[in-house]
Amino acid sequence: MAAIWAGIDAGKTHHHCVAIDEGGRRLLSRRVTNDEPELLELLADVLALGDEVTWGIDLADGGATLAIAILLNHDQTVHYISGRSIHRASEGYRGEGKTDAKDAAVIADQVRVRRDLHPLRAGDDAVIDLKILTGRRMDLVADRTRTVNRLRAQLAGIFPGLERALDLTSTGPLTLLTGYQTPAAIRRIGAKRLETWLRNRKVLRADRIAGIAVQAAERQHTSLPGEKLTAQLVHTLAKEVMALNQQVAELDKAIEARFREHRTFDVITSMPGLGIILGAEFLAATGGDMSIFGTPDRLAGFGGVAPVPRDSGKIRGNLHRPQRYNRRLQRVFYTSALFSIRNCEESRRFYDRKRAEGKRHTQAVLALARRRVNVLWALLRDGRCYEHTPPIALAA
Repeated sequence: MAAIWAGIDAGKTHHHCVAIDEGGRRLLSRRVTNDEPELLELLADVLALGDEVTWGIDLADGGATLAIAILLNHDQTVHYISGRSIHRASEGYRGEGKTDAKDAAVIADQVRVRRDLHPLRAGDDAVIDLKILTGRRMDLVADRTRTVNRLRAQLAGIFPGLERALDLTSTGPLTLLTGYQTPAAIRRIGAKRLETWLRNRKVLRADRIAGIAVQAAERQHTSLPGEKLTAQLVHTLAKEVMALNQQVAELDKAIEARFREHRTFDVITSMPGLGIILGAEFLAATGGDMSIFGTPDRLAGFGGVAPVPRDSGKIRGNLHRPQRYNRRLQRVFYTSALFSIRNCEESRRFYDRKRAEGKRHTQAVLALARRRVNVLWALLRDGRCYEHTPPIALAA
């Protein structure tokens, strides 16, 4: 049986594929358009070279999605190798130049010699949807943060007292800024009328917000340069933040609805600190199938909460923060650990113990996150929910 290894250097518009035999001899090298007919033709030509083909690719989504789907639909074994791994491995091959053909050849050869690669699998529809939804949510939250920062900068330029006094991520203060942005305008309307104006727009605690605004306006009677134009920008930015808040809220509902349909919903959300959004992001990053990772250590390494040893010679126990890990998953582990410290007695005791051992806050939270990975991995493996008191094994 002739075995063939094919590497694909994936791109947005074109891919380059190189196929090699068991001796590393190049059998095929071709640049193809990221189009189904050309990809199917490439698949047929590679399959004609041998009885068994193993594929490698340096992208797992984006421009490589179509190629991966076609290969998986034809029962092909496909391994993912990160671009960083390919870049480092290419240093061991002849020549300093970098071309798509060379990268594809390196991918094929790495798939041929390595035994630690896991094959890609057809994605769960719910997991794919959650990956799309949570990715979109992260974009919206980042846009909102940038817009709030711009809003603060503009408001501080004409009315620093109000910018300092208001929480510009909340609906009430944002509603105020859509109508009144300058000290003079707020003084003219007065506290009572401003409170009524806010109540008519269904603002909670309108009296408090109106009082803060009028008090800040009474402390500033100087009109600053560019005040009129800046006030218009503040109005526009406040509207944009409110619109982004609405989009995030609607997206949160869609994420929850889709997440609840997944079989692991009850298990994941039973873990202290893992709510709807963080749980959905965990599922989107991992797929919820712990057999892919094999051990909790590999899951912790993938999530960036396991220290990496860097021993050499007589140096032992030299641990460093990892460099290669999933940033989104690390944020999920770290943030959920923070939340669990507030809401879970066991997590609080573990955190306090680490602090008593002399660890800094961040180190203690990471240690807790690492411990929680073991628990979450076991819960998903066994398909049971978290219990504050572990079940006692029945005697045989």
